[in-house]
Amino acid sequence: MSNAEASSSKTMSFAEKQAERMKRLRSLNTARNEARTHNHQEVVAEEARNKLPTNYEAKKRQAEWLVEDQNKREEASKQGKDYDRVKLLNISAIEAERLERKKKKKNPDQGFSTYEQATVRQYNRLVKNMPSMDKERYEKQKQKYGDAFYGGPNVIIHGMHEDRKDAIDKMVDDLEGQIAKRAKYSRRRIHNDDADIDYINERNAKFNKKLERFYGEHTAEIKQNLERGTAI
Repeated sequence: MSNAEASSSKTMSFAEKQAERMKRLRSLNTARNEARTHNHQEVVAEEARNKLPTNYEAKKRQAEWLVEDQNKREEASKQGKDYDRVKLLNISAIEAERLERKKKKKNPDQGFSTYEQATVRQYNRLVKNMPSMDKERYEKQKQKYGDAFYGGPNVIIHGMHEDRKDAIDKMVDDLEGQIAKRAKYSRRRIHNDDADIDYINERNAKFNKKLERFYGEHTAEIKQNLERGTAI
């Protein structure tokens, strides 16, 4: 081999090494750009998740569970089966007993405690009386509104949909029913300043009214004697 041929072979080897280095460099640049893009997408997704309500995931899981449960119920209805009975066959007796206890304790009537609790109880009653879900309309709305379907702190839902006439009529009928039912409730009586004060607090006043209602006719004479000071 002559000196010229050896030099040419050495030059080609250097060029190949240089090409290999450039290829690796381009591969590293591509991987870096992909990692940068992926990291940016993760940051955007995390920021979007942080802006969602704290119960967003729970609401989403609940909505998906309701849709799945409704699908199974319709499938069982088509087969002529009782869905509640079929569902109970797939769980243990202990789990079924626990669900039954939970169902009984779901909305117990514990009387008035706070206005917040009263509002929650009314909301649960209204939701319970709502008609069954229109699955086809639900899926159309879900596709139409996208991420805004479940709502959020930065989502303006007003004006995105048009209320149906039958839904408005149903709401009016429901409100009129609530007004009629509310009219039957007893209201707080206005305090009479001229009435005799025979109590020490409001609870004692209610107790005295109960005593008067049940035993007033039997103790009227004793009470009059005590007031006149002629009691024996």
